[in-house]
Amino acid sequence: MSAESSRFNLIEEAWIPVRKLDGARTELGIRDVLLQAKNIAVIEDPSPLVTASVHRFLLAVLYRALEGPTDIDQAKALFKAGLPTDKINAYLERWRDRFWLFDEKFPFFQIPDFEPKTWRAWTVLAAEHNADNAKVLFDHVDVTHPDAISPAAAARWLLATQTFSVSAGKSELSHTGTAPSATAAMVLPLGRQLEDTLLLSLVPQNCAVLAGDLPVWEREPESVASLKAGVKRGIAGHADRYTWRTRSIRLRGEADGSVSTLAFASGVENTTKASIDPMLGYRIDNQNGKLPIQFRERGLWRDFDSLLPDDTKLAPEVIEHATALTRFDRALFPRSVMVLGQSNNKAKIEFWRLERFALPGALLGERSIRTEIHALLADAEANQQALWRACKSFARDLLSRGERIPDAKDISRFVKQMPVSVTYWSTLEAAFHDVLRSYTTDSDPDAIRLGWLRTIRITLRNAWQQHAASVSTSDAWTIRALVRAEAHVNKQVGALKKEIQQYETHRQSQEKPA
Repeated sequence: MSAESSRFNLIEEAWIPVRKLDGARTELGIRDVLLQAKNIAVIEDPSPLVTASVHRFLLAVLYRALEGPTDIDQAKALFKAGLPTDKINAYLERWRDRFWLFDEKFPFFQIPDFEPKTWRAWTVLAAEHNADNAKVLFDHVDVTHPDAISPAAAARWLLATQTFSVSAGKSELSHTGTAPSATAAMVLPLGRQLEDTLLLSLVPQNCAVLAGDLPVWEREPESVASLKAGVKRGIAGHADRYTWRTRSIRLRGEADGSVSTLAFASGVENTTKASIDPMLGYRIDNQNGKLPIQFRERGLWRDFDSLLPDDTKLAPEVIEHATALTRFDRALFPRSVMVLGQSNNKAKIEFWRLERFALPGALLGERSIRTEIHALLADAEANQQALWRACKSFARDLLSRGERIPDAKDISRFVKQMPVSVTYWSTLEAAFHDVLRSYTTDSDPDAIRLGWLRTIRITLRNAWQQHAASVSTSDAWTIRALVRAEAHVNKQVGALKKEIQQYETHRQSQEKPA
């Protein structure tokens, strides 16, 4: 390897976008990000996919540099002391030659001898610009003649595509499918600064696992012959998972270091489909067993309880780890959690998303917070059914004008375009974020639920009243349909009023002195 052939070393070059504690935004290399982590607020990129993949990449570096943690005691000591400069520097120096973005022998995360039949535009790396499976309405990049991107941007998108690629069913090498956690919602508890954030997610692994848990840069690149033959293996550990070679890529750098074209094909097939990703929450499916929580159009907040620990052990391990680390120093408890990822329909990317939530401080106590929050979300779902019945009644009666018997599909389409449910859920979403912030270790769960029921009652009534106002000047037929439909809402509002009164009476009796 010659110095002339090696360009843009990710350890020193600036490519990771960060926001410092003073609000300044800049880009840093691996060494500076890790050694300055105490002064960095967050890693912050316009793409949630880049943000998630860079965090996972840095965690993989730390697992190898720190050779741990191997248990919770070691993790607590590390969290108290902070990132050790000497170990990080020694590790990065040892593997420096594996972090060149452009190199004849070991180009970072690439296949050096991959000569494709067709060189593809760099846009294949980016979900936001990839016309193969995710064309964005206001994306004006011409994928047939795109401008070149900087090596820094190429490095970021290289990580993102390895983390989030979904199967497109075509490749000049053997077809190997989707990245291990590409379609799941990834969770990151956020600390006071980046150092805390990384250590909160550095879930311990035992010594035997750590020894063989090699990230992509510590492995020899797969040969083109083995990739054509369909190379496959199991995930060795967290560092391996976080740097999985989902795609075989080779960047073609221009003289100025920019990238406009690249080689792109399938990579290594994962044979351990059931292994646990520490950043994911799971659910039990009757037919398919344990499945990861995914983003849906309706918003992750309606499944937020799935991210909270309980005896089922289905919550993200990073949340359990963060709680264990901070249980005896509550000032360090992560006040919020970031959830990132994408939603797909087979090979088509539907959307990508980043959501933030307050993390209930009551997790540090002994109560079953997951159960309590699940009950609140169940209240919201149950009461929404009254709106659905009202909307269905209104649509059926309106479409039956002239003694016509409306088709069920027509009724369903009409209900879908009504804004009533959207108003209901969007209002409750804002209120739910307030509820999460109120869940402290000394909060009263009964008081929280009472307040939530009142919010649901008001929201239910207002959502319908907004619809009623929008059609109040219509003809007699429409008004009759509205009046009949409204009975469903009034009945539910009355039931909620009665439940609230019973709750209030019970609380008052509990508060009276014996």
